[in-house]
Amino acid sequence: MKKAAIVFLAALALSSCRRNVISYQEAEGYRLVCQTKGLTLGYTTAPILEIDGYAFKDLNRNGELDVYEDWRKKPAVRTADLASRLTLEEICGLMLYSSAVDADSAGLGQKEKSLLEKDHIRHMLVRNVVSPAVGAAWSNAVQAYCEADRLGIPSNNSSDPRHYTNGTAGVNSYKPEPDGEFDPSGASDISKWPREIGLAATFDLDVIRAHGEIASAEYRALGITTALSPQADMASDPRWRRFYSTFGEDPYLCRDMTKVYCDAFQTTPGSRDGWGPQSVNCMVKHWPGGGTGEGGRDAHFGIGKYAVYPGDNFWQNLIPFTEGAFSLSGKTKMASAVMPYYTISYGQDPSGSNVANGFSKYIIEDLLRGRYKYEGVVCTDWGIVNDYVLPWKHKGKPWGVETLSEAERRLLCFEAGVDQLGGAKDNGKSMAAYALWAEKYGEASARERFELSARRILVNIFNVGLFENPYVSPSEAAAKVGCKEYVAAGYDAQLKSIVMLKNAGGVLPVMSGAVPRPKVYEPLRHVPAGMTHWRKPTPEYDEYPVSKELLGRCYDVVEKPEEADFAIVYIKTPVGHWGFMDPSAEYPEGHYNPISLQWGPYTALTARESSIAGGDPHETGINRSYRGYTENSSNYTDALLVQSTKAAMGSKPVVVLVEVERPFIPVEIEPWADALLVFCGVSNNALLDVVSGRFEPYGLLPYQLPANMETVEVQCEDVPRDMECYRDSEGNTYDFAFGLNWSGVIDDARVAKYR
Repeated sequence: MKKAAIVFLAALALSSCRRNVISYQEAEGYRLVCQTKGLTLGYTTAPILEIDGYAFKDLNRNGELDVYEDWRKKPAVRTADLASRLTLEEICGLMLYSSAVDADSAGLGQKEKSLLEKDHIRHMLVRNVVSPAVGAAWSNAVQAYCEADRLGIPSNNSSDPRHYTNGTAGVNSYKPEPDGEFDPSGASDISKWPREIGLAATFDLDVIRAHGEIASAEYRALGITTALSPQADMASDPRWRRFYSTFGEDPYLCRDMTKVYCDAFQTTPGSRDGWGPQSVNCMVKHWPGGGTGEGGRDAHFGIGKYAVYPGDNFWQNLIPFTEGAFSLSGKTKMASAVMPYYTISYGQDPSGSNVANGFSKYIIEDLLRGRYKYEGVVCTDWGIVNDYVLPWKHKGKPWGVETLSEAERRLLCFEAGVDQLGGAKDNGKSMAAYALWAEKYGEASARERFELSARRILVNIFNVGLFENPYVSPSEAAAKVGCKEYVAAGYDAQLKSIVMLKNAGGVLPVMSGAVPRPKVYEPLRHVPAGMTHWRKPTPEYDEYPVSKELLGRCYDVVEKPEEADFAIVYIKTPVGHWGFMDPSAEYPEGHYNPISLQWGPYTALTARESSIAGGDPHETGINRSYRGYTENSSNYTDALLVQSTKAAMGSKPVVVLVEVERPFIPVEIEPWADALLVFCGVSNNALLDVVSGRFEPYGLLPYQLPANMETVEVQCEDVPRDMECYRDSEGNTYDFAFGLNWSGVIDDARVAKYR
């Protein structure tokens, strides 16, 4: 071959290597444009433009490549272009975040269509998902609907945490498996991990990283691109109902776990800036920390609207955010969104203003954006601009601004620096807030302010690649979500999260392979009628929490304690209600009540005589003290069950398993327990793997267990690790970072780092 021909062929080959090869493919209800030198595009109805040898989606169908459609440009440039094209209605729609919707069919219901079309909403909170395949198909239907709109802005669908065996938001939570159990060697409908307080009990950042990487992969397969998590609040008050959703009460453990969690969710490996098609935005919550409600009361209700700081420790509550979520080790740098809590951070604003964090210019604009240079989206907690009825009813939560109109509340949020309103709809009210801003500051200022929020919001949609390909494969979702590999990793985390507090005489493990097989007795658990935290009545019921079938896989199950070699008693921490008793003939306005961490009756004789904060338009006084009042936990029978089982078993061992929602006072159960395990969000399989010796206990307490309610009353709501801790019959103190393995007290690198 002549030299010239060789040179020509080499040049042709080189040109071919450098040339972008474009191919078109049919997918599952959508189409793909694949490019060897460019991004993959997913579309249904948008025209495709081929310019300069690359393919682009013509989302606004004008036949031209607009800046926001050009994936070669940086997200900040694209968002500025797109934001300038938005109508006021479209901007206000971006600034709304829907209430929960269900992916219960492959198509869209009228509710979703109304949110997308009438209110121009592009952020929906996904609650129930019937199955991975249906969830993916539903997401595609949403995206196709959005693509057909004027500018083709995709939907940034989100989820609360949904990976737990006892969760309420998960794919699996509407189809509970028997005993919450599953085969760790098989597939599931989603991988199942401990609750956040259980993850914290591992004290293991590798576990957090694995959870983030796997959970985010499952989210993306379902079409979910924002996680309304992690809950970075330092759980400094043990009575707070949302304690179980935190990483515990130590600011530095919370900081480290929050940082790793956000990095794992948000990072697409190999990406130049960390963002890409494997990324999931994190909306960290709840700034500036939600664990300091007075008396442990919850701010979903007006009775819990005040966060207090008797220990002058406001600043330590910020550490999981400022040194964690806002200071990531990965390339995405900071959590892409943040949610302020419902509470009024009482006495913290130098101006003297006492309004909820979502309305507070000091909390958001001065601290979050000013002092701590936060650049992402600020989204309120759900329902703060809505009207409320009474402080003990679960309705709207406009704490501190109850008498304002809804439009005025929205204006106050925007003045404070908020970008999105969680759980809000009705675009007209946001447009009314815009008009109020224009009247107050001028039309140019109003447009500039609202467009600023639009740019912040749009960046997060661009970062995760939704403008290029918002579609997901239902068959891939069915194969990936809950696959064996993911389930096995979640199960390993469950095992590691179980904390053994007591093992008197080395009664554990009770080996399942022993000959003859050990005989186990499980008493019937009776739960009286009660009421949920959301004030819905619950009927009384009886149950065997660990099924006889499951127990039978390890041991011989017997019906009478005298026939058994040992007993297993499964109970839950005290259900301490919400801190208020409804109005009655004796108390026409109702009265505040203690939140108890013990099973038996508790009378608050040492509580504050006068509350630190108080006041509500529906209250005649401001003193919210509950001193002298008595609380009765609705599951008081759990402690009695432990005591009666030990009496029936005599000298034979009783193993007590305690499902933890928040810390408890062990004195009512520990003396009757030969072995004591605590956990949150694990399957019964995992519990029996520890009891039977297949796995050695690994977990540590990420919180303190108090000696009594008196020390709970004395501790400061804003200060962690400030209680007298319970000391058991073996001489061990149930303090932060305590846990046992088969050899005794664990004293490893995790303990040294955080104790």
